[in-house]
Amino acid sequence: MKALVVGSGGREHALAWKLLQSPRIEEVVCVPGNGGTATLPGCRNVALTMDDVEGIAQVALVNNLALVVIGPEQPLADGLVDHLQAQGLAVFGPTQAGAQIEASKAWAKELMAQAKIPTAQSAVFTDAAAAIAHVQSQGVPIVVKADGLAAGKGVTVARTLDVAIDAIKAAFGGQFGAAGQQVVIEDCLEGQEVSVLAVTDGQTIRPLLPAQDHKQIGEGDTGPNTGGMGAYAPTPIVSPELLDRIQTTILEPAIATLQDRGIDYRGVLYAGLIITPSGDPMVIEFNCRFGDPETQVVLPLLETPLDQILLACVEQRLADLPPIEWKPQSAVCVVAAAEGYPGTYAKGMPITGLAAAEETGAVIFHSGTQVKAGQVVSNGGRVLGVMAQGDSFDAALAEAYGAIALVAFESCYYRRDIGFRIQATKPA
Repeated sequence: MKALVVGSGGREHALAWKLLQSPRIEEVVCVPGNGGTATLPGCRNVALTMDDVEGIAQVALVNNLALVVIGPEQPLADGLVDHLQAQGLAVFGPTQAGAQIEASKAWAKELMAQAKIPTAQSAVFTDAAAAIAHVQSQGVPIVVKADGLAAGKGVTVARTLDVAIDAIKAAFGGQFGAAGQQVVIEDCLEGQEVSVLAVTDGQTIRPLLPAQDHKQIGEGDTGPNTGGMGAYAPTPIVSPELLDRIQTTILEPAIATLQDRGIDYRGVLYAGLIITPSGDPMVIEFNCRFGDPETQVVLPLLETPLDQILLACVEQRLADLPPIEWKPQSAVCVVAAAEGYPGTYAKGMPITGLAAAEETGAVIFHSGTQVKAGQVVSNGGRVLGVMAQGDSFDAALAEAYGAIALVAFESCYYRRDIGFRIQATKPA
C-alpha cells in the first residue's frame, strides 16, 4: 500500500517516518516534503504547492495511493479534503466545514458554548476601538487572538494594557492579513498547558498520549509565541483519570456537536487545554490537525501501526479497532530554529552534524530544510526537531540535548529548558 502525506514540516516528516514502519506501507509520497523526507528511505518528494489541488489529486490517482494524510491546517481550511474526496480518494483530515474549528476561533467558541465545553469567557470584535475599550474595562491579564489562521503566532497573552492594545492594533493593522480582521478577546486562564491529540471517525473519538509543548521563543516561556520550540510525551500532569474526564467533558461533546451541525469530522481533533490549579481541564483552542512538534513525540511512542488507525478513521470503523498500544517510554523533542524566528530570519544555511546526531540514537525530524547540490540547508524558521526516546523522561531529555549539541548551522538557536515543568515538580 502507498500513502501520500501533504505538507513540508517536521510533523509531515514524522508522519512519513511512522507510516513507513508499518509492514503494509511500501512507499510514502510527500507533497512538497522537505530535506528530511527527500532522504528518508521509502519516501519521495513531489514538488507541488499545497494549494495545487488538481496536481495533488493527480499524484494520488496516477500513483494509486491508498491513503492521503493532510498535515497542515491551511489546506484543510481551504477545502483540500473536499476536493480529494470528490475524486474518490481516501483522505485522513476534516472537510472544510470541520476545519472551521481551527480556522475561526469565534466559530469554535460558538461550538464550545453549544456543547457546554469548559473554556474561558470571551468576546468577538471586528473593530479595533471597541476591542480596546473592552480590554480597558476588563483589565489584565487578558488574551488577544486573531480569529483566523496565523501559523501559531496570532495569540498574545497580555499582562499589561499596553501589550493588549498593541496586539489589537497589530491585528487590525494587518499583521496577520485577513486572519486578524476579527479578534477574539478572552479571560486569561492560569495553569499548565497540555495538548491532547485525538483521532476520530466522526462518531468515535480516541485520545492519543497527552503531550506538552513549549510555544514561546524564550526560556522560561518568555517572548513571542512560535509554532512550538519543543515538546515531550507523555506528560505526567494528565493522569489516566484526567484523560477520561477530558474524553467525556470535551472530546465527546465536541464530536457530538459537530454531528448536530451536520459535519462529518474524520481526522485529528487536537484540544489545546489548560489544567487549572484546581485540576480542571479547560479548552484554550481546538486544532483540526496533528500538532507540531507534539506529533514528533507522540508518534515515536506508538506501537499500533499508524496506517491502521488512520484508515479506521477514514472508513468510519474506529469503534472496532483494538485499543491503541503504546511503548512504556518517554519522548522529548527539541527544536533548532534560525536566529530571528518567529520574526525575520536567514535561509540557505548549510547544516552539519546530522549523521553524528543520529548515531547517538536520536531521530532528526526536518522542519524547514531542503537539499541543494547534495547539501541539507535551512529553509525555514523552525529548522529541525531533535527527538529522543528513553525509559525515563530524564534519559530521553539527556539524549535529545546531547544530540542537538552535535548539529550546527549559522545562528542556530534552541531552548535549553524543554521539560522545565517536570523538572520543577521533582523533589529536591
